[in-house]
Amino acid sequence: MASCSEGDLSCPVCHDIFRDPVVLSCSHSFCQTCVRSWWREKQINECPVCKERPLSDPPVSLTLKNLCEAFLQKEKPKLSAGSEQDLCSLHTEKLKLFCLDHQQSICVICRDSKAHSNHRFRPINEAAASHREEVRERLRTLRHKLTLFEQDKGNCDQTAKHIKIQNRNTEKQIKDQFKKLHQFLQEEEEARISALREEEKQKSKLMRKKTEVLSRNITDISNTITAAEKELKAEDVSFLHTYKDALKRMEQCHLLEGPELSSGALIDVAKHLGNLSFNIWSKMKEAVCYSAVTLDPNTAHPELVLSEDLTSVTHGGRHKLPENPERFDCYHVVLGSEGFTSGTHSWDVEVGDSVSWDLGVATESVERKGFMRSGSWRIGFDGVCEAISPPGRSAVLSIKTPSRIRVHLDLEKGKLSFSDADTGAHIYTFTEGFTEKLFPYFSIKKKKQLKLLSKKVSAAVDE
Repeated sequence: MASCSEGDLSCPVCHDIFRDPVVLSCSHSFCQTCVRSWWREKQINECPVCKERPLSDPPVSLTLKNLCEAFLQKEKPKLSAGSEQDLCSLHTEKLKLFCLDHQQSICVICRDSKAHSNHRFRPINEAAASHREEVRERLRTLRHKLTLFEQDKGNCDQTAKHIKIQNRNTEKQIKDQFKKLHQFLQEEEEARISALREEEKQKSKLMRKKTEVLSRNITDISNTITAAEKELKAEDVSFLHTYKDALKRMEQCHLLEGPELSSGALIDVAKHLGNLSFNIWSKMKEAVCYSAVTLDPNTAHPELVLSEDLTSVTHGGRHKLPENPERFDCYHVVLGSEGFTSGTHSWDVEVGDSVSWDLGVATESVERKGFMRSGSWRIGFDGVCEAISPPGRSAVLSIKTPSRIRVHLDLEKGKLSFSDADTGAHIYTFTEGFTEKLFPYFSIKKKKQLKLLSKKVSAAVDE
């Protein structure tokens, strides 16, 4: 004997197991309560399924009733194990429908109540399937967001590590620079103290020589005076025999001359201390260099390597760097650390024999992630020399590329010019109404180098 499923024993109206099932003349079966409620609501006795008009008092199907009771008896342990949430809290009936207007599960009795008059309903399984798909879609979106957050967290962790690396490397370079300056100052101090001591030694030696001469003269005169005083006390006869020699010795003492204390005998203190700090600073300029532009490592593409003094950039292997907003991730670009909004500025760049490079300026808002559509004015070389400006305009330049290029930005006149840094020969000039802050722009590929040339430092005094 074939077993009946729950669907075979369910009422088409309440979608629950038949209770007191009746059979209409059209052979369709319903719960006695359900079909009578249906007729009362429609005010016409017809089959809720096929619309045929059956008897007004359909008989109870004992066979179907027995099957339903047997099925319920068999399913009772499962039903009792189910959650109380499966039953209507008002009518303790099984929740079979879902009210779309109230967005809640209801039983068949609730459906016919005034609270749900003219509402839209769906079977529980259909509503659950629909909302499961909605949850699955939200879940997919949430999983994607979780992935993005995990990526962001990974980038934050990497950024935190990079900050520590930056701190360690920068601190080391600061200490190295000050060590060089300390060494310069120490050497300068030692040289100046050595010069002071040498002068003191020479002038002290000269004073000792003069003192020795004066000491000998003093001794000779003192001895002559002592002898003359002794002869003055002698007897007349004896005195007359020796007085001429005494006069002669005193005459010789009168002829003695002491060394004169000439000018410049003292240490020239003014020479050693006058404008000491300025003179040291003036000399220090030979030990330091100045670059009109320094590169910003936080903007550099991961395949670019910057020198410790941030004045040269080389194309190399890819490095693990944080995906910070300032960094270029598509183009091999690095910007200058300082932007300009007014005045005139110039910097010289050595391109050497590099075969692929770009030089110019970029706006603060230039696209740094993905394709760069606008925001940069530059000349570049990659087989041919071109002038490139927004929105994607380019012009081929028929020139021989120099090894050193001067970039000159005049924001008052709205001009960006390029020339040969050695000969001054003009290369190209952009004329634009610049409105944003502009940053020096550098791009290099194929394992070559661009180097910013340092400028001479001078010390001057206003008259």
